[in-house]
Amino acid sequence: MRIPDLHSAHFITRFSPIYILMEGRPENGANPKPLLRALAGETLDRPPWWLMRQAGRYLPEYRDLRRQAPSFLEFCLDPELATEATLQPIRRFGMDGAILFADILIVPHGLGARVAFREGEGPVLRPVRSAEDLKSLTPQRFGERVAPVFETVRRLKRALPPSVTLIGFAGAPWTVATYMVEGGSSREFARIKSWAYTMPDSFGRLIDALVAATIEYLSGQVEAGAEALQIFDSWAGVLPEPEFRLWVIEPTRRIVGELKKRHPGVPVIGFPRGAGLLYPDYVSGTGVDAVSLDTVVPMDAARELQSQAAVQGNLDPLMLVAGGTAMAEAVERIRAALGEGPFVFNLGHGIVPETPPDHVDQLAELLRT
Repeated sequence: MRIPDLHSAHFITRFSPIYILMEGRPENGANPKPLLRALAGETLDRPPWWLMRQAGRYLPEYRDLRRQAPSFLEFCLDPELATEATLQPIRRFGMDGAILFADILIVPHGLGARVAFREGEGPVLRPVRSAEDLKSLTPQRFGERVAPVFETVRRLKRALPPSVTLIGFAGAPWTVATYMVEGGSSREFARIKSWAYTMPDSFGRLIDALVAATIEYLSGQVEAGAEALQIFDSWAGVLPEPEFRLWVIEPTRRIVGELKKRHPGVPVIGFPRGAGLLYPDYVSGTGVDAVSLDTVVPMDAARELQSQAAVQGNLDPLMLVAGGTAMAEAVERIRAALGEGPFVFNLGHGIVPETPPDHVDQLAELLRT
């Protein structure tokens, strides 16, 4: 399959305002990419934007592409298909950031865990629930198993327009561990909490393995061409404060610290979904350059966070489903509240499959003014 050229005349004509932005160079010598400028702490007249899960089932072209792979894991690990999936929303909507198409469960796959995705059920993993189960992991083959992802990054680096920032990502150790211990998705997180609460030393060995693998995974993405990174901790909010500090903040601090040593200047965005009042502690404790905010974070609290880091967010994904005047007013409220500081427009979580693509077009137009 041939990957269409995003530098084509069609793309330039359709998104000519964006092309002007990407060809221009700030007089002060700052990075010309709007997203990287915001992540570096600049306040821009127009907020850069991208959307979590911007490549996905809401796009008919994505659904067509997905049919070309026999399983979702194989889809993620096919550099040609994953490159095309990443480019589709950029081609259609012209976001300032292109996030690598992959899945947070690539890391346990790389460690040798058995990972599958079942239609209508979601991810299914062979559970890791004890120190004995940890012996089944084979980290010595990690690089070999995740190598297709690095090839996808290299292809994207060549294919993207010069104004678009390539974002790599991984799941945070706590969130990835929830899937590994529970054997898939969970509502109560009973098994992982029981292990973490009653045998923290044993559970910590799983977290240590995930910290080491995540560092190698994200570092490999940067070496392949990723320009910014996001760490998704989707289930951070299910922990009480002491355990939040132990299993969310501390592992993320270790990852960010090592990435900063290896790749100084590459910004890291943290997304501790559901952190609530602990968002400021997460930012100060982890050393992230930017923090992505879930939907329920109040604007006053978000403004206060801008004194610590760039903020990203936080339109309700279902407001994007609603579209129209309601969405336009919500977008304006967020921009008015956060536009006087370093800010990246995004959702408070990922795009849902029922989102009309026309509503994303509407959002793109709102954010271009």
